Amino acid sequence: MIVFLRSIAAEFAKILTTRMWWLLALVLFFYIALLAGGLSALFGGINTGAIGPGAGGTGGGAPPAESLPPLIYSFASSVGYVFPVLIGALATTGEFRHQTLTPTFLANPRRLGVLGAKGVSMFVVGAAYGAIALAASVGIGALVMNGFGIDPQLGDSATWALVGRAMLAMALWATIGVGLGVLVPNQVATIVIVLAFTQFVEPLLRLASSFTEVTAGIGQFLPGAASDALVGASFFTIASASSSSAASLDWWQGGLVLLAYAAAAGLGGYFSSWKKDVT
Repeated sequence: MIVFLRSIAAEFAKILTTRMWWLLALVLFFYIALLAGGLSALFGGINTGAIGPGAGGTGGGAPPAESLPPLIYSFASSVGYVFPVLIGALATTGEFRHQTLTPTFLANPRRLGVLGAKGVSMFVVGAAYGAIALAASVGIGALVMNGFGIDPQLGDSATWALVGRAMLAMALWATIGVGLGVLVPNQVATIVIVLAFTQFVEPLLRLASSFTEVTAGIGQFLPGAASDALVGASFFTIASASSSSAASLDWWQGGLVLLAYAAAAGLGGYFSSWKKDVT
């Protein structure tokens, strides 16, 4: 246990002594703040009639005012999840790229323990990224919505439950990134895969799966859909709101699906690359 705790401390040191973690965190904050603030102003204006001809409280096609806060707050995870995935992947691919695995394994030859320590440390880092993203989406979003006279629902327990689940989702995404980085050790290839899948492939798959009941049942097990189910709200639901066949897992089921993705990627990478000889 002492060796494992030391491995966790070493993994934190590897992350916190580089600039990458705070650069990504900074970009994450301003990215989510821009989206949350901008769309809060847009939909808040439409709902109150400040934007659009004759909207006068009818919404004008925007989400209802009472459902707007959770959608805005969920931006932290539904859009920002790519950042913990990236930091988790970089934490492992960097070991291969800079050949720091050799001294790591010399210090602790129990490779599964090293991988587990990396997963635990990145789980915490992912939760911290979730807190940063939520500071942007809740802080900026609530401020803008309140300016348009929309209740930001900060006094509701459901809002804070969503915040907690969003942090959990971001933590799990970071562990998925760790597994993906071990599964695909090439850093450039991993970054390309993460960006291509999260920004293009999965959104298209989710949109296509929402058209029929059968495909919707399959689509709910996609990692992004499972993450949204765990959080309990997602801006993506607006795009699929017209489909009555859209399916969604319970929040705890979504969490288990994400955990399964992390475990599958991590174990697959452990047997395919982590156990191999390093130089």
